[in-house]
Amino acid sequence: MKNAMEKDMDFENALTELHRWIVADFARKYPEDGDQTRVIEFAESIEFEEGRKYIKVTKKLGNQTMVWGFIVKEDQPVKEGKHTFKAGDMLKAASWSAPARNRPRGNILQGDFSWVRWTGPEYL
Repeated sequence: MKNAMEKDMDFENALTELHRWIVADFARKYPEDGDQTRVIEFAESIEFEEGRKYIKVTKKLGNQTMVWGFIVKEDQPVKEGKHTFKAGDMLKAASWSAPARNRPRGNILQGDFSWVRWTGPEYL
């Protein structure tokens, strides 16, 4: 069983890897013929904002800030008739402040980044 510090480190490492995947997808989509300024600016604009249940991931393009998606912070208790989520699950954004709770798009703690695009987790 991992202690709280080990769990925090796992989450921190997984968020770093998620950031890397988002930026790599952006760089593939917008190659700048050797000029990495746009990619660097995009990488620096990605932020992780910790809330009570989720970590909101935002990105900025130009002067517009958008929600990339949400990451579940802790396992959620099983509720009859409701979908439950595990710590590290990636969720699309339903709005600026709420995730789409229909289904996770992968789990950053399990190394599942196949759903990651620079625009957000892929649609189902």
